[in-house]
Amino acid sequence: MSNDALTEFHQDLVAEVEEGLSTEEPFSANVFTRLMLERLEEAGQFDGTFPVYQEGPIRNTSYRIDGYAYDEERARLDLFTTIYSGDLPPGKLPAADVTRALERALRFASACVDGLASLLEPSNTDASDLARLIEDEAENLSAIRIVLLTDGIVGNITPPIAWREKPVEFEAYDIVRLFRVLGEGETRADIFVDLVALAGKGLPCLHVPAENDEYDAYLAVLPGEVLSRVYERYGVRLLELNVRAFLGLQGRKSVNAELRRTIVDQPSMFLAFNNGIVATVDELDVVHNPAGGIEIRSLKGLQIVNGGQTTASLHRARRKDSLSLEHVAVPVKIIKVGGADLSEMVSSISRAANRQNTVQLADFSANDPFHQQIETLANTTWLTDGKGRWFYERSRGSYLAAEQKAAYKVSDTKVFRQQTPKQRRFSKLDVARYLSAWESLPDKVCLGGQKNFQIFMQRLKDAPIPPPDQSWFKRLIAIAVLYRAAEKKIKSMKFPAYGSQITAYVVAGIAHSSGGRVDFDRLWSRQTISPELEQVIADWAPKLDVVMRESAGQKNPSEWYKKADCWKDIQEKLPELSDPLPPELSYTTASGSAGTSGSMIPKGTHTVADYDRIARCMKIPAAIWLEVAERGQQSNTIHWTVANICRTIAGYAAGGWQRKPTAKQAKPALEAVITVERSGLVKAGLVALEAEANQP
Repeated sequence: MSNDALTEFHQDLVAEVEEGLSTEEPFSANVFTRLMLERLEEAGQFDGTFPVYQEGPIRNTSYRIDGYAYDEERARLDLFTTIYSGDLPPGKLPAADVTRALERALRFASACVDGLASLLEPSNTDASDLARLIEDEAENLSAIRIVLLTDGIVGNITPPIAWREKPVEFEAYDIVRLFRVLGEGETRADIFVDLVALAGKGLPCLHVPAENDEYDAYLAVLPGEVLSRVYERYGVRLLELNVRAFLGLQGRKSVNAELRRTIVDQPSMFLAFNNGIVATVDELDVVHNPAGGIEIRSLKGLQIVNGGQTTASLHRARRKDSLSLEHVAVPVKIIKVGGADLSEMVSSISRAANRQNTVQLADFSANDPFHQQIETLANTTWLTDGKGRWFYERSRGSYLAAEQKAAYKVSDTKVFRQQTPKQRRFSKLDVARYLSAWESLPDKVCLGGQKNFQIFMQRLKDAPIPPPDQSWFKRLIAIAVLYRAAEKKIKSMKFPAYGSQITAYVVAGIAHSSGGRVDFDRLWSRQTISPELEQVIADWAPKLDVVMRESAGQKNPSEWYKKADCWKDIQEKLPELSDPLPPELSYTTASGSAGTSGSMIPKGTHTVADYDRIARCMKIPAAIWLEVAERGQQSNTIHWTVANICRTIAGYAAGGWQRKPTAKQAKPALEAVITVERSGLVKAGLVALEAEANQP
């Protein structure tokens, strides 16, 4: 790597940390931690990370952590600790400082098991909830990883140790590795699999050299236990070059059921029944064995380009279902790329290998037409002032690459930063976060960036949308403006815990209460929310915090907020809107503009009563709406046009309210339900509700 490029990366990072300092976040190390966790999660290095600063004394020493990530699926805990100096150029950290930081983080885990949660005050903070989580799950953890985040340079790292009979690994993301991962984007380089250490011996294989020297192929059989442990160690990082976005378990229940059935009933037949995996490597250590054959002893830069489903399913079977993989063998084809272009070959292998399955184009992430279209729209859609636009980082590092390209001329650099400042940069994970929250899926947002993105892409595959156009893009950015404003306001309110989850639920609550219809044109043109809407967010956030914690009860809040049942419970207890509404909700339009799913925002001024009627409509099931439409029209109790509105709303209900009634639809529809019910044709329960509401 270029020293100049590393220096520039470090300078930009330090400048960004300084820009991030505020009254809410006055410490450089905290800003650095937050930025790195966000970027590393976006790069697929971690999933579901949370910055949590906590330190304190313990016996004659101390503990400290700066963040964590808990993978419930893999029963894996990551604890982050930070050393940040901001010194230019970066210096090498003393080995003693590195060891001290890692040991302090591990002491936090020990203190948690020993009852730290009961000592932390107040008792409703991120740190106290994390302490309870570690105390409750310590026996079930498969491994702990202590990760040092630093802008310095780290030499040798502490070797793995055992902690309460659990393996503990130590890692460092120093400035060199951060540059490699976040700057250059080479995230596979540090994946090293020691097969001898994992399996007790090398992996016998058959070498098949290619005629044109573009690659070497090795055919082997990998023990299921070894593959599961490799996935446990690296997770989705094994799949980062794979262009498939969805590599989880949801939506493939029949496939997983068959895999599980084979593991339980016929484990020795797994090799015969399963297609196996296809992987690429940067390097591999091959030696001759005494029997005259060859065996692979280690792999570097391993990437699974086909078979992610098999890999994840095997790991789930071992970790979640406690099934033995002792007799499970997985066929594997390993490709060592020579003169060919790695990324192009990976893309070709993955697409070709996946043709045997029912895989659609929506399985592909960065190269998916959906994301390419967003990138094109971002590049061609200018703000109202005509001087700026948003930058869509379709692939990791593309903003940095564009910025460096503009750096060849001072004038170009100035123009680039004026047109597309960093605060208007957004990524694939951001798109999934904003739209999932707005589509009433805050529980999915709480799963973390990568998991939410996978689920988002699966939804696109299951229910494709029309190709994004400029109206759709402006609506997306309007939601982004609202989401980021809520994020900033809630952060300034300094909640002791779960600020990001509260943000997701507040945005989803506003979308739910407004029927997903706000003045997107205003948000787009002004690129900010009104003071009145900011006040609604400020009012709702503490109320929702209380409701969310009450909903969690004795459950761990961070895990409960990830459940669909949590949102189902909370949406029935959302705070009420009150008049006068913010201009984004009480808007008046002359000609209408793009609303949810491309529908038109109705004309007129909206009031709390309008949104109340929409909410009441959404409490009536699809079957009742159809019954009202059919019986009301047949008996001439309601006009046929109103009956059609009821049928339309029935469709919304059947679709899980992905689309919601407009204020113009809700008023006559509710009146129709009451009229038909009073005629004795339908029992909807709305008349009783009306009577109850009208009681003094």
